[in-house]
Amino acid sequence: MVFVTGATGILGRVIVLELLKKGKNVRAAKRPASNLDDVKHSYTFYTENADVFFNQIEWMNVDFDDIYSIQEALKDVDEVYHCAAKVGFNPADEKEIYHTNVKGTENLLYACEGSEVKKFLHVSSIAVLDLHNENGELDEKSDFNPKEEHSAYAISKHLAEMEVWRASAEGMNTVIVNPGMIIGSGNWGNSSGDFFPTMEKNSFTFSGGTSYADVRDVAKISIELMENNIFGERFIIVSENKRYAEMAQKIRKELGLKEAKVLSRSQLNTGVWANRLFGWFIPPLRMVTKSNVEAISKMESVSNKKIKERLNYTFIPLEETVNFHLKNYINDKKKKK
Repeated sequence: MVFVTGATGILGRVIVLELLKKGKNVRAAKRPASNLDDVKHSYTFYTENADVFFNQIEWMNVDFDDIYSIQEALKDVDEVYHCAAKVGFNPADEKEIYHTNVKGTENLLYACEGSEVKKFLHVSSIAVLDLHNENGELDEKSDFNPKEEHSAYAISKHLAEMEVWRASAEGMNTVIVNPGMIIGSGNWGNSSGDFFPTMEKNSFTFSGGTSYADVRDVAKISIELMENNIFGERFIIVSENKRYAEMAQKIRKELGLKEAKVLSRSQLNTGVWANRLFGWFIPPLRMVTKSNVEAISKMESVSNKKIKERLNYTFIPLEETVNFHLKNYINDKKKKK
């Protein structure tokens, strides 16, 4: 039995589906208010047998603050894919981000002790990578630098990784994956599923950029690492590095919208001062923090060399990724009208 946390999220749901395709028995964690209809609908984008696969999932409400609840979910489980996380850059969400990402991971690993779990995959983020290699790139050896400015999300993912490394040192078979920004279908407007809605509703973009990964690549690589018993390491999962402005231009053009205006770092720094002065009564300004401005104004080159060589893996081209998932987003929008 395989247990997947964050199974209603944009990545977790696809990992569940790919495991089911391989004939695995899957138990999937959810909250009482989780939208399973959205998960079921999104499967239609990835398979012609959406209903068949969806009906094979053993859903379970899990409280990650309750060790006994987690232990119950881990009964007869020998593999865990830990995808659950709170993604966000709003200072108002910091407490929840730390609690979900750090304490949730700590509790899950504690519950795994003494259980039948033999393999544990943790989904982290490229947000924890800081130090550049000799080529000026970020890679798997780019350790987190606590002296640099970071968002609460990045710090929480770093601390969660520390919990996983601790478990690894104590003998658990663990592997960490560090995806870039994941692009997938479904869960529109929530977490990573907010990618296309954000590009649509905002008539502005930023001067920096990031690294992207198709959810199908992240799911397949994660499963392949577990199947090949590759443990005690971390692997970056990105297909390409791209500026926000280029992505916004392509997406907004497909949506029939005018080109987004690029906000410069100096303009955003003005917003940081405005936040300090007026953020207490203008909530949107609270998002304009020093760490957020730094993140959206820089363009890092992130290397995917290690995973490509280890698994001889070929990534889905970013253009193909955007075309596929944007088409799904547009079709869903039409259905709602």
